[in-house]
Amino acid sequence: MTRTLCAIGNFDGVHRGHRAVLARAADDARAAGLEPVLLTFDPHPAVTLGRQPPALLTPLPRKIELVRRIDPALRVVVERFDTAFSQLGPEEFVRDVLVNRLAVARVVVGRNFRFGKGRQGDLARLSELGASHGFVAQATELFGDERGPWSSTRAREAIARGDLEEAELVLGRPHAFTGRVATGDRRGRQLGFPTANLVGVEEARPPHGVYAVLVDRVEDDGTATKLAHGVANLGVRPTFDTDPAIEVHLLDFAGDLYGATLRMHLIAHLRGEQRFASLDELKAQIGRDIEKARAILAARTPDEAARGAWY
Repeated sequence: MTRTLCAIGNFDGVHRGHRAVLARAADDARAAGLEPVLLTFDPHPAVTLGRQPPALLTPLPRKIELVRRIDPALRVVVERFDTAFSQLGPEEFVRDVLVNRLAVARVVVGRNFRFGKGRQGDLARLSELGASHGFVAQATELFGDERGPWSSTRAREAIARGDLEEAELVLGRPHAFTGRVATGDRRGRQLGFPTANLVGVEEARPPHGVYAVLVDRVEDDGTATKLAHGVANLGVRPTFDTDPAIEVHLLDFAGDLYGATLRMHLIAHLRGEQRFASLDELKAQIGRDIEKARAILAARTPDEAARGAWY
């Protein structure tokens, strides 16, 4: 079995710091004649342990897609974090997973990495076990800017307060939602601005409001292609007092999207939610939203690494 250099972590968001760590790990693995491996966990350990998990930045399929863009040699191993796995002690985890299954020669983890039942293991314990099992453990370098390290927490906090520019700075791309188009109440169509109603969205949400977005269509095999510019509404639509929803009006698009999966990249906040006195006032404001979105989105070009999608 080829020995590996294994980076371990959740890697939610696959942000700029993650990408720098994984690119370096892949380069180091090549130089040492090792196979580069990323070991991650699903679901988030907090789910299995009965705690509230952090807001999600990238569902597992999107995370894997983004990791594979970093270096095609990176092999992604997803360990199911179930009750049985949560009961493994540090020694068992090292022996059963890292040594016997992954044949590690080097292990790269975050400085605050904890592992094993009850989070008993830390970097020092991993290094001790490595010495007895024939591998080396090391902490990842922190990458960031003058505001601090790039981190999943920093991205989540930016999204929660609606700072999409900061989120994009940390992630290296706009934050996105992925969901399936379901039948809505068709109010948008009645207003002359038909919308796609997204359901099943797992990702962290910014404050309610109206946003300029770029939209990809995602196929069953995970490939995505850019579809349109758009204006999205997140929230309860106070003029109609509806339940919270995510809906997007696609600009210059005509077609049936029911049942399709869309990925919606959040580019800019246009305005907060408003209650309008009449439908004519609402329609006039939607028109202004569309023109503002067109101006903002005109400067955006697809990321070449996305291979036909926006990002």
